[in-house]
Amino acid sequence: MSDYILSCCSTADLSQEHFDKIGVHYVCFHFNMDGKEYPDDLGKSMPFAEFYKRIADGAEPTTSQVNVGQFKEYFSEFLKDGKDILHVSLSTGLSGVYNSACIARDELLEEYPDRKIYIVDSLGASSGYGLLMDTLAELKNSGKSIEEVRDFAEERKLNVHHWFFSTDLTFYVKGGRISKAAGAIGGMLNICPLLNVDLEGRLIPRQKIRTKKKVIAAIAEKMKELAENGTDYNGKCYISQSACYEDARAVADLVEAAFPHLNGKVEINSIGTTIGSHTGPGTVALFFWGQERTN
Repeated sequence: MSDYILSCCSTADLSQEHFDKIGVHYVCFHFNMDGKEYPDDLGKSMPFAEFYKRIADGAEPTTSQVNVGQFKEYFSEFLKDGKDILHVSLSTGLSGVYNSACIARDELLEEYPDRKIYIVDSLGASSGYGLLMDTLAELKNSGKSIEEVRDFAEERKLNVHHWFFSTDLTFYVKGGRISKAAGAIGGMLNICPLLNVDLEGRLIPRQKIRTKKKVIAAIAEKMKELAENGTDYNGKCYISQSACYEDARAVADLVEAAFPHLNGKVEINSIGTTIGSHTGPGTVALFFWGQERTN
């Protein structure tokens, strides 16, 4: 069996400790804030608390995906060591980074014809993408081949559910995911939209829910409705949040009470600087394995 590495983008929003523990490598997106570029490196170059405070104070970050040259440099280090690569990218519904990875793969295979480079579109984002990577790492570490792990990713990626809500619509309006009129009315009426990632990997508004308390209850109900085996779900559950830990903790408490067979406690991560540049503060996202996503 050939030696291979598992790789993803930093937008999988796991902690450095988590990536190290499961043996997954990542390549960094970048963001620009107040005229300076930073890597999206899991809060090392700019702590998440500082990042979201600067947004709250008026900063408007922009992001840049990993380009072909950066992928070639990143992949080459593994290929030089004689390793094959399985790279899982951020959703094509949110970014063009998958295409950059594929171009880099095609060019590098001319230089390393005896190596394997597989690129998979996760159709996911943030710690839902991270939940997929965690499962792939378990398969790799159990001895599965690169093709077996790739095939599992392709066959099961739509079973990872991504549900989000936000108490601050500012950045959803700026990004065009919510209209200006809807954002203005939502703010006045204290509406917290409930969104999910659909089967094409796009973030789609699903429900308009009034008050934070009700949307917290609603997102937990979605997990009861859609999780694998219902409330007997025994997989892992991840949450990511942007400067609203207490809201995330409230969701986690409901999940842990409703799902007694969870594989460990709910893991709460920070929404990283790339995804957070588009959500702003006030977003909570819930991720779990369930029935295949549909529109």
